[in-house]
Amino acid sequence: MRRRDFIRIAALAALMPAAVAGARRTQAEGVDVNAILRDPAAPNSGNPDGDVTIVAFLDYNCPYCKKSAPDLARVVKEDGHIRLIYKDWPVLTEASVYGAQLALAATYQGRYETVHDALMAIPGRRIDEQTMLKAVAASGVDLDRLMADLKAHIADIGGLLKRNAAQADSLGLSGTPTYLVGPLLASTLDYASFKRAVAEARRRQTAGE
Repeated sequence: MRRRDFIRIAALAALMPAAVAGARRTQAEGVDVNAILRDPAAPNSGNPDGDVTIVAFLDYNCPYCKKSAPDLARVVKEDGHIRLIYKDWPVLTEASVYGAQLALAATYQGRYETVHDALMAIPGRRIDEQTMLKAVAASGVDLDRLMADLKAHIADIGGLLKRNAAQADSLGLSGTPTYLVGPLLASTLDYASFKRAVAEARRRQTAGE
């Protein structure tokens, strides 16, 4: 999915700031904002008390996700006031599901981002399972533990992936990458566009829009 710049979604523009501030369950037009922002199983990074939340719907076989990943990481690190939530949404291939399972299994040893970064660094768009597993093994995680955690927690991991897919459907998303930047919906952003989106999200939150 490719769109230029970001598109305002009216329901989210009204609901996102309140959900971030109050962490309350709010539903409008089938969108459960609190579930999107506060799923305790969803990996997250950045500043947990950040004033802007970015929610990233991603697939490890998506070339645009891979292109955007370094710029997203840079903006989150440099800004210092962004909370980043990862939504593994494997929609492209069966191997995409396996990659998401590997990344989520790594959360049980506190290494989600290590595996996430390793998978995003693999070039191409139709990466097979063996290539993914090789990249994960080379990332420095405890692979034996990861595979044991994957087996032990496969039902929980599958449940999270189903919730992510349901949330994407409720938002009307059609592909990856998709980023919710505060009350904004964006896709395929580069460094400068991420910065503009964050600045606009802050402006709207301050203005109460």
